[in-house]
Amino acid sequence: MFWDRVAGVYDLFVNGYNRKVHHKLKKAVAYRIGAADSVLECACGTGMITQAVAPRCRKIMATDFSKKMLEQTLKKCRHFDNVTVIEADILDLGFEDESFDVVIAANVIHLLDEPLRALSELDRVCRKDGLIIIPTYMNKKEDGDTSGLSKTLGKAGADFKRAFTFTTYRQFFEEAGYEGASYEMIEGRVPCAVAFLRKKGSI
Repeated sequence: MFWDRVAGVYDLFVNGYNRKVHHKLKKAVAYRIGAADSVLECACGTGMITQAVAPRCRKIMATDFSKKMLEQTLKKCRHFDNVTVIEADILDLGFEDESFDVVIAANVIHLLDEPLRALSELDRVCRKDGLIIIPTYMNKKEDGDTSGLSKTLGKAGADFKRAFTFTTYRQFFEEAGYEGASYEMIEGRVPCAVAFLRKKGSI
């Protein structure tokens, strides 16, 4: 698996190449988390957002499909007593309905064959009136050209299924039925848009 292969070097991208974007992203996500919140994080990768959220919430369940990525998260978060790290499939999470106050899925929607199925699963496990936070790299420019880094990673095996601009990203959630969502665009070397959604039926 591509993500197992790059787990050991992924933080060079997180803390180096795209550091400024990730710094702002962590603040944007953590700001929405409350002390009483039970949080589920899908596609936690090497634990970048996990580390930012853990000090602010009651508990966080950090999940990923890549065992090697989870090993990195476990190392980084071992000093937090409110973090649980487990393997899980975003398409079939295995948790009961409405189990979490906040559900986070960062930088994964564009990698999935069935993003709407994943979105439905995230919605299912989020409590009524809960918050779903979905940050995603914008790997396509508004003029229609795919970013250079996305092309390189695609050739290396990242296998992007969708290329979003900020405009098409908003359209994706609007067409999925999420009304009243808010969005934040974080500019940088690899820009990232963050969608803040309320569980369906909460509005």
